[in-house]
Amino acid sequence: MPTTATMSDTDRPEFTPELDELFRQHSQFIYRTAFVVTRRPEDAEDVLQTIFLRLMRRTVPPTFRKNPRRYLYVAAVNLSLNTIRFRRSQVLIGDVRSFDRPQDSASSDAGDAPIQQLHRAISTLSPRTVEILILRYVHDYTEPEIARLLGRTRGTIAVTLFRSRNRLRKLMLGRRVEKTDET
Repeated sequence: MPTTATMSDTDRPEFTPELDELFRQHSQFIYRTAFVVTRRPEDAEDVLQTIFLRLMRRTVPPTFRKNPRRYLYVAAVNLSLNTIRFRRSQVLIGDVRSFDRPQDSASSDAGDAPIQQLHRAISTLSPRTVEILILRYVHDYTEPEIARLLGRTRGTIAVTLFRSRNRLRKLMLGRRVEKTDET
């Protein structure tokens, strides 16, 4: 007798035409956002699938209907940050090679070091700050477009971008950085 539980057809979530349309409209945007944060295609795919599975299984919140792109984007950033933080906290016992060499070994490409350092620095920022950075520098949104999408003022977006660039610069140079509300 199998020990795995199976869902009855009545319990199984349904992919409605509305969700199908949302998936078609926003999946590339969500995937690209998740990939930029996680830097792994498999993690980006997991984030994309998780978001839509959660939408299938739950009642959609009222804020979702007002601005689905905003809701999906914020969910993608938050899930992606959680993924890299979880990954960082895990030790892969099955990968013996990780124990044979130091973590920050010189064996990695020298060109990848600044990129890895930047991703580590970004992962220390607040999700709200990362949302704004990705919209600006990955998706090429303007400050007014970001403000409209996230429901914030243009001034808040401009200040957050300014502070986060300074914080990232300091983190990249190895200086001690004071944590603020927006970064």
